[in-house]
Amino acid sequence: MQLGVSTASFFTRSETEDTLNLIQDMGFEICEVFLTTFREYRKEFIDMLYERKRSIRIYSIHTLNQQFEPELFNKWTRTREDAEEFFREIAYACARLDADYYTFHGPPRLKRTPYIIDYPWMAKRIGELNDILAECGSHAKICYENVHWTFFNSPEFLERLSEYISTPVCLDIKQAMQSKVPLDDYLKVMAPYLKNVHLCDWHEDGKLAIPGEGIFDFTSFFRKLNDLGYTGPVLMELYAGNYKSFDDVKRSAEYLTNCIAEANKG
Repeated sequence: MQLGVSTASFFTRSETEDTLNLIQDMGFEICEVFLTTFREYRKEFIDMLYERKRSIRIYSIHTLNQQFEPELFNKWTRTREDAEEFFREIAYACARLDADYYTFHGPPRLKRTPYIIDYPWMAKRIGELNDILAECGSHAKICYENVHWTFFNSPEFLERLSEYISTPVCLDIKQAMQSKVPLDDYLKVMAPYLKNVHLCDWHEDGKLAIPGEGIFDFTSFFRKLNDLGYTGPVLMELYAGNYKSFDDVKRSAEYLTNCIAEANKG
């Protein structure tokens, strides 16, 4: 289990291209690159990131997903194909930066009325998106993340989707907390498909914090991941308001490193 960080942790604090140097100087060897705007999807920007990535391993790519992802599932062809134009730019990014996964939010839940989800259609589209990734020269796969305001806001969503497609998933522990579903319920369903984990901490009132300053028991969590046989990375995904300085992030990373070491003792 290797500790890494998402460049999203520095969104509004550092430009994406500068963040790659920042996190490597902090000692991270693996990361998720969070592309924050349409201009960052463009080939010239991705090529510039490639030149700046030095030795760090870019495990996954993430985007401001609601810019185009919901319409990838639109049943109207013209709308869907327009969204695919942006997705093909991301596919190039995955190929150029040698990412293993594309962290994916999918459609949001915008209405209070119950949603009737077409699971066969979603499975078909995820398969087609993986085909696009391959067509663009990438070995990356869609890695579906649980998010409390999207279709995947409970373990039941993955249970239903898995009837039609086996897809890698990313467990976001703060999103599980915000969905008000026990984390163990997510782990039970996600374990066979788990390829990525996002880390953050929180206080009793649910306000988010950097790991080590909240109430979450990371050592116990890492033991559970070990028991499940999880060997992927665990990536810090913070918000700029969670910390005051980059030294706080580095201190939090040291705390998590110690938690992993303790968990590895059994």
